[in-house]
Amino acid sequence: MREPVTRPRPVREQLPSGGPELLTLLARLLRRPRRGDRRLPLLWLVRPAADGATAALLRRFAARRAGRRVPHAVLDLAGRPAGDDVAAVLRELHRQLSVEAFGAPRLRFRHYPLADWLMHQTLAVDLDAADSGRAALVRRLRDWRGRRAGDDPQVGGDSGLGTAVHLLLWLLWRAVPSVVFRIAVSGRVPLVGRQYRWFMRQQYLAPRQSVTFLGFAERLTAGWRDGEHPAQVEKLLLHAFLEDLRLAYRRRFWRPGDWRRTAYPMLVLDGARPDNVGHTLVRLVDEVRNETGRNDPLLVVAVAADPPPEPAAARPLTQAEEVYEEWAEALPENRRLRRPGAWLMLLEADDRDVDVPVGGVPPALVAPDPPWWARRFLPAAVALALVAGLGVWAHGRWAPDCRPWPADRVSVRLVGGECVGYSDTAGQVFNSEPGQDRLRAVQRRIFAQNRAAEEVWRRSDHRRPYLTLVYLGSLTGNRTRADEESYVSEREELEGMATAQYALLQESAAADDAALLHIVVANAGRQMRHAGDAVRMLEGLARDDPTVLGVVGLVDSRTSTAAALRELNRVGLPVLAPTLSADRMDANSSLYLAMSAPNRDQARMVEAYARQVLRVGEAHVYWTTGDRSSLTDDLYVATLVDGLRERFGDRITRLDEWRSGRRLTQECGYPGMLFFAGRWSEFDGFMRALKECGANPPRHLVADDSVNRYMANPGLRASAPGNLPVTYVSKAALATCAALRTAQAGRDDARGSFLTWIGADGLLDPPRCRAGTGPPVGERVSLAYDATMMTVRALESLAARLRHADTGRRWEPRSVNPVGVHAEVLRQNAAGGYPGVSGLIRYAPDSGEPVAKRLALLTVAKVPDVDAAPVEVFHCGVADAGPDPGCRATPR
Repeated sequence: MREPVTRPRPVREQLPSGGPELLTLLARLLRRPRRGDRRLPLLWLVRPAADGATAALLRRFAARRAGRRVPHAVLDLAGRPAGDDVAAVLRELHRQLSVEAFGAPRLRFRHYPLADWLMHQTLAVDLDAADSGRAALVRRLRDWRGRRAGDDPQVGGDSGLGTAVHLLLWLLWRAVPSVVFRIAVSGRVPLVGRQYRWFMRQQYLAPRQSVTFLGFAERLTAGWRDGEHPAQVEKLLLHAFLEDLRLAYRRRFWRPGDWRRTAYPMLVLDGARPDNVGHTLVRLVDEVRNETGRNDPLLVVAVAADPPPEPAAARPLTQAEEVYEEWAEALPENRRLRRPGAWLMLLEADDRDVDVPVGGVPPALVAPDPPWWARRFLPAAVALALVAGLGVWAHGRWAPDCRPWPADRVSVRLVGGECVGYSDTAGQVFNSEPGQDRLRAVQRRIFAQNRAAEEVWRRSDHRRPYLTLVYLGSLTGNRTRADEESYVSEREELEGMATAQYALLQESAAADDAALLHIVVANAGRQMRHAGDAVRMLEGLARDDPTVLGVVGLVDSRTSTAAALRELNRVGLPVLAPTLSADRMDANSSLYLAMSAPNRDQARMVEAYARQVLRVGEAHVYWTTGDRSSLTDDLYVATLVDGLRERFGDRITRLDEWRSGRRLTQECGYPGMLFFAGRWSEFDGFMRALKECGANPPRHLVADDSVNRYMANPGLRASAPGNLPVTYVSKAALATCAALRTAQAGRDDARGSFLTWIGADGLLDPPRCRAGTGPPVGERVSLAYDATMMTVRALESLAARLRHADTGRRWEPRSVNPVGVHAEVLRQNAAGGYPGVSGLIRYAPDSGEPVAKRLALLTVAKVPDVDAAPVEVFHCGVADAGPDPGCRATPR
């Protein structure tokens, strides 16, 4: 036979009659509202058979969940020594509530521990020894505060250095902490020593009678405390304890951790009697709440066999909810009248126990979950979201040398692997590639001069005219060797603008009519491919900054450059292009002004040179457009080839595209003119292809003005293949070192001053055109200088007219606009042209291309010979003034 199965009896807890109502009320009181706080009663539970079962049960439910628990402390008063006082009970309560065991941040106490610590200090009570007692208290208090000075550090030796080090260490170890401590205990400095200030502002023990906190603290020490009222001392301790709970439970919207405290702390006093410390503590909490008018988050539950002596009627435990509602309604009036027992709520249980299964117990005393936005995962989630968002935002926009952080006059982002945008500060310098040190150096020089110009303008009380010009060029994108400078043209144009900026800074401080120049450097990427992005950024700059009056640069004549010109015209910014020479680029902008002759003038000069000097009847022309480009996109090459076709006609017996790797043996010994009509970046490969000719090279190798960029690069020239002579077009032959020295000797002020500036210390690196030393000036330096100074002189002319009646008037940037400055340039130009360093600059009506601008052909006998200066052999156009002399050979 099968044995009968014995089923275990359900576990039951002994609850007093009305126990479920009690737990329901406690669950309600301990649950902290999402908004505001509730007032908590002093609950006195009368149970004749007070054997500790109720307190144990309450404690069990307070710890029922392993995660978030109600902060609680249970004191078995029957098991404590008979001599226990309020101080001892508070000390035990502090110990239990300070434990980090409730699934929430630890309750931190600041005021109560200090008060309790002071009560344990013993000082001399002799008036004669009072001073030494005060000093001892200060020393102990400073050490207790956590700033222990320790022993003085020892420094050996009697040298002066040892003494100085010893003094310094003494200051760091002793003097500084002592000064900080004195400031803190004084209570006179906001945000420092708040806990000391609180003791002097609370109401117990008349703290104002002590004048200072140190005096008040001395009154709390053993011996000195004998003269104080014991009840006042107990209330001070209790008030400090409750103040720490108030601070722990305050809610600040900027600290999510404050909102994680979702349950009030609970104190269970088991075995309280009217004649023991349990009743004393309940009475003191009632009095402190009444006297201070402050609420606190502590729920006190006293379990006793007898009611308290305060006049209050006990109600059955089964009516707990109703009793609480009545108590809460009467509390405002009772506390206002300071009635004894105003905070006391008395409930009574009979001696009959009822078995209640644990599973049927009402809501457990556990801490509710915090709101989702205050949970511990949120800071980590927010941090991860921010990092992820930053990563998504920075992806494709950020690089070690391209940091798109919001800043004044800095706006950059990574586009196609290039840092595109603008900057006027050394915090963002374009191009971190090896070999481009000089390009970075001139940017830093400009940015330093920007700060100097701002300072001079400030010291002039803003009287001097002030303008901002943007340099827009291709500052990134070329593949370079570690020892190769690949951005010579851009660097030279920046040097020209830096020279103009430097010259203006040399004007007298009293010259209120002399303008000051601020330069913003902008990068449009390789071959100006990202000019649209750069212009959109500059549009915002021009809108926000009224001093922005124009753009200088745009180094390549391409369809992307033409699109940028149209955008800049829409924005209303004039463009002064030092080297753009594609025909009819001015059709893209009514505010466009070129500093160099158009390609049709270059084609005219090349044809005249072939006919008058070389005396050849035919020509072979090869064109290139560079990497990832075409003849349709490259307006410079396209218009130059068209101009050569027009000038030479059928005398061009070969017109072909040359690409890297293609052989040129068919040109060996060619007696006519072999013309390179392409980009400088392919010229080195073109010459390497001609190296196969050996001792039978083409007789007349001529190259366009783009090759200037190659010839200005000593590193490329030094490694050039063969010893071929090359003749190439120059747009600024009047600004070579020799020509500038001749002009200076002839008292040409414009070119003489320019020669002085480019040779000055601390401007260009290295200085140019110094006697017997230094590299050549570089033709784009003078062209960019002319473009900059032409705009500056127009602004100065406008400023003079605007201020003709009041010379002491401040300069108002909004009194002029970019279009007005462009109009003033043309007005001044109509009077006879601008006498630029690179030659006279004149414009025909309704045209942005210069008329009869001087061009020249320069020859070098051997390309790798970087020390040999090129020689001018032919030129066209006007140098300074007068009619166009046409094209002719340059006398030697």
